[in-house]
Amino acid sequence: MQVGFIGLGSQGGPMAQMIVKGCPLTLWARRAASLEPFKATGARFAASPAALGAECDLVGLCVLTDDDVREVAFDGGLLRALRPGAILAIHSTVRPATCLELARAAPDGVHVIDAPVSGSGEAALQQRLAVMVGGDVAAFEMARPVFETFGSPVRHMGALGTGQLCKLVNNILLMANVKLAADAMAFGVGLGVEPTPLHEMLMASSGRSFALDSVQRRMINPDNAAHVAGLFRKDLGLALEAASRAGLDISTLREVAERTIADVEASAR
Repeated sequence: MQVGFIGLGSQGGPMAQMIVKGCPLTLWARRAASLEPFKATGARFAASPAALGAECDLVGLCVLTDDDVREVAFDGGLLRALRPGAILAIHSTVRPATCLELARAAPDGVHVIDAPVSGSGEAALQQRLAVMVGGDVAAFEMARPVFETFGSPVRHMGALGTGQLCKLVNNILLMANVKLAADAMAFGVGLGVEPTPLHEMLMASSGRSFALDSVQRRMINPDNAAHVAGLFRKDLGLALEAASRAGLDISTLREVAERTIADVEASAR
């Protein structure tokens, strides 16, 4: 399978590094600097998204926003360049409606699936990104070996867009958990418990969480806080849109997530 990949940022770059170890890979990037780490890997570089799409059986798209996805897929000519039987996998966290829009516009025989991922670039390099896939089951099974180069578990969640819904649930829960974990650690330290043994014991106990570990390891710090806050705010907005369409009340999650975003924004350097 000839694989293409677009979106070589802090998440997509490590994913592409894992793909190229096992699959022929073609890359395109807006900035030449993004391609530098791949010059000695055997990856091919395409002149445009359309040129990449024309030669690939599976294309992973890992850009930031819905507008970025549309720009590459439509303005860059990627979608119309894909051949019958090809698969476009949306790894970005975007609206389910954007994935459906791409599917409606895709040439006959081209499959669009959503495959957002959860975890860090480090997790990708360790083949342990969580990959949540929505869309045609046969297309998922064809893409699965590529997704498994960087991910585990890799799970089919349902119809197109369901992967995005799963990711939005995950992200709003993460935001809420970050606030709770930070407040719990501050509570323990305020009681006079040393932070390092407190963190170690909590991570070995029923209160453990990824958010707690992130808080203690300062994965959100003044240098990246503005970027993280922007991502959190984007994903909270998408989650609230999904809740509104479904007629669901997620006011508690919203309140705690908004407090997290406020704290992160306040810590930005």
